[in-house]
Amino acid sequence: MRLIVGLGNPGPRYARNRHNIGFLAVDEIARVHRASPFRRRFQGEAAEVVLGSERAILLKPQTFMNESGRAVSEAQRFYKIALGDVIVLHDELDLPPAKLRVKLGGGNAGHNGLRSITAQCGNDYRRVRLGIGHPGDKAQVHAYVLNDFGKAEEAWVEDLRRAVADHAPILAAGDDASFQNKVHLAMAGRGWDDVKTVARGAPPKN
Repeated sequence: MRLIVGLGNPGPRYARNRHNIGFLAVDEIARVHRASPFRRRFQGEAAEVVLGSERAILLKPQTFMNESGRAVSEAQRFYKIALGDVIVLHDELDLPPAKLRVKLGGGNAGHNGLRSITAQCGNDYRRVRLGIGHPGDKAQVHAYVLNDFGKAEEAWVEDLRRAVADHAPILAAGDDASFQNKVHLAMAGRGWDDVKTVARGAPPKN
């Protein structure tokens, strides 16, 4: 069994924030793969889903970002899920918009959600880094991540969350390299391979 966690802040005020792209991706996985309804569990909202041959729990912590680890650790303990089978989808400032990378362990790069999970569970979980770009000034980061995606960004956000959902069975199967490649190809096919174009918020070329 896998535990697939999307990071974000709860409530309508934050729903379309850049910081909530993890929630958006998990919601799309649930929709595409017909997960059970989300219900309140583990200090979060949880749903059950089958991705290919793997059963998974989808989890959206409702503790606010900097306490995400409380929900993750509770779900992990309940299902006795190994840390290597925990997959966390989160916003990544250090990747250009519309890009995705997968890694096991590593640093938290100042991300409060990851820091909380590492403190509660350990560090060797899998991270799906969803690029949102950087505002260019460290002083602007807080406001940037807690603001909604702009109108010009909505197209790539929707394409990225759909690509993640479409190929989630590959991720659940543990083939991170193939998952990353499939998502990259899907985004390139939609015209999001030009990082400079994406960074300007332009629509796809096709």
